[in-house]
Amino acid sequence: MITKRIIPCLDVRNGRVVKGTNFEGLTDVSSPVELAKFYSENGADELVFYDITASFEGRQLFTDILLEVASTIFIPLTVGGGINTVEDFDRVLKCGADKVSVNSGAIRNPDLVREAARKYGDQCVVLSADIKRVDGQFRVFAKGGREDTGMEAISWIKRCVDMGAGEIVVNSIDTDGVKKGFDLEMLQAVTDAVSVPVIASGGAGCVQDFIDLFHSNPKVDAGLAASVFHFGEIRIPDLKKELKKENIIVRV
Repeated sequence: MITKRIIPCLDVRNGRVVKGTNFEGLTDVSSPVELAKFYSENGADELVFYDITASFEGRQLFTDILLEVASTIFIPLTVGGGINTVEDFDRVLKCGADKVSVNSGAIRNPDLVREAARKYGDQCVVLSADIKRVDGQFRVFAKGGREDTGMEAISWIKRCVDMGAGEIVVNSIDTDGVKKGFDLEMLQAVTDAVSVPVIASGGAGCVQDFIDLFHSNPKVDAGLAASVFHFGEIRIPDLKKELKKENIIVRV
């Protein structure tokens, strides 16, 4: 059985970590550099850094904060937000990212996934998919969950994996920030469709939600969360102890 990863997510706006519910109502949390250092020293397996308004505002990702975060931590770092070209991949990787997450940029130009995978390798390209149920269908949303693309999500994810995406982050807009558990139905549909690592995002409210996630779908590779970690509702070392008790393999 593959070791399951626990991944905090830093949603960054105007240089500060923020958190909302269903992608709305954002509130200020902390400095991304301070939080990143804390997680690196307290059991996180990886870290995800999203500049959440870069695509919506049509600008490049903040590299000054990213440089500082990357130099502070000693765990793998995935970075996303405003990634629209292969040059953006290059810039972010040179700032210290290990993997680059692409979302709206791939929707605008699907060939970006293929080009980046060819240049940097599949393991470097992470597809982040913001998904919401619309009329009984899993639908892909763009620009930080603001815009319904009209695309069916599972076929979109399969297409991107075929083009070279080496990992998928499944962001459920329906469960984001609600703290009632991960979107198990949506995750099952994704893991049934692809064979690359899948990261579950959106809905974690307590330790039991992570236990339920990994027990219900052993194909899920990692659980990603934000507010429950940021506000100390779940401590990662405690979470890993409980997962280990449930025979879920984690790095302690």
